[in-house]
Amino acid sequence: MALQTPLPPHLRRGLTTFSGSLFINNKTGDCGLRQVYTPGQEVLSCLPLQMMLYFNVFYFPFWCLAEGVMLELKYNLLPTYYQVLLAGAYVMIILLEGLRLYLGYIGNLQEKVPELAGFLLLSFLIQLPILLFLLADVNTIRLPLETAVHLILLLFLTSEIAAAFFALKGMTKQLAQRFYLKQFEEGPEGKPPASMRGCHWGEVSWGTLPPIDPELALVPAREH
Repeated sequence: MALQTPLPPHLRRGLTTFSGSLFINNKTGDCGLRQVYTPGQEVLSCLPLQMMLYFNVFYFPFWCLAEGVMLELKYNLLPTYYQVLLAGAYVMIILLEGLRLYLGYIGNLQEKVPELAGFLLLSFLIQLPILLFLLADVNTIRLPLETAVHLILLLFLTSEIAAAFFALKGMTKQLAQRFYLKQFEEGPEGKPPASMRGCHWGEVSWGTLPPIDPELALVPAREH
């Protein structure tokens, strides 16, 4: 007798879709969003980037807890404008980090250029300058634990930026190759050339060859 799952059907579908977006090549194949690779297609997902994103997801809650405790300890010792700056910087990092990690997961696993480009821009243009400000400004009264957690997050961030840059470079190159190949196969008007219709690469259909003149077929070949 088969056991019935206690989860509602809509919740099961939602969990299946979510797991399929994170783990594309699941062995059960129960998600329609999984990435399908054709034979001979190069896998461009970056394993080091995916590993760093995975550990970053588990490290970020610890960073939030440590920063909350450190900010509470030194908040009353800071000037008013530094109180506003630090509070705004921490809130921005916390709000954008979830979106940044999600874009990195989807862009790398599903080989999507826009998502990976968004991850790279968020990392380089927003998260990195804020983190460097928190580390470089001596007026923020940096505590030893605060400096340590910032340095670890900075190591994650710089490594992810470098890995994402090379992964994005490879993906855009392959995307351009696919585009030009598709244009070559379809021809200038979006249709396959007349000589290529009815046949595949490496194959020749006899119906597409021009007729042979019988008189020319009987002429012997000239000796060189």
